[in-house]
Amino acid sequence: MNEQIQLIASRIKELRKISGLSAESFANELNIETDLFLNYESGNTDIPVGFLLKVAHRFNLDLSALLMGDEPKLRVYSVVRKGKGLNVDRRKQYRYESLAYNFIHKKAEPFIVTVEPQADGIPLEFNSHPGQEFNHVLEGTLLVVVDKHEIVLNEGDSVYFDSGYLHAMKALNGCKARFLAVIA
Repeated sequence: MNEQIQLIASRIKELRKISGLSAESFANELNIETDLFLNYESGNTDIPVGFLLKVAHRFNLDLSALLMGDEPKLRVYSVVRKGKGLNVDRRKQYRYESLAYNFIHKKAEPFIVTVEPQADGIPLEFNSHPGQEFNHVLEGTLLVVVDKHEIVLNEGDSVYFDSGYLHAMKALNGCKARFLAVIA
């Protein structure tokens, strides 16, 4: 796995140990299998953003602190220039660019997400996390599945949903899709 995943995994493990939690009890608290948790914590498996949000929320951290190892500092406003957001490459099919990584005590996490097209027959990877999510398609066509409901979004379309339900996205028509995601 890449170095960024290893660093994030070690931060998760350190937070868990400092808090006196066993891997089993923390996995149970996060509602995932212990083996999967241990794979995330060892850095042997890509770590979904939904899982990272749960960990950050559990320890009352900004997601940026978990990703970068440093707390954000800006309090009044934050500007992120085009293409200069914090890249969060968590999974092969999704690429996240954090748009407010340097603002402290955010009430929402905004990202530009790029979904690469996948060959037919590759199963969707579902995740869930506490809160709500807003997605607005900037480019391409996106299939969004929320709690078994399939929604096709074209450029300019949006969806808002309870992200506690299992959800997944897939780029359609053999082209990448880009969307603004705001997770609160």
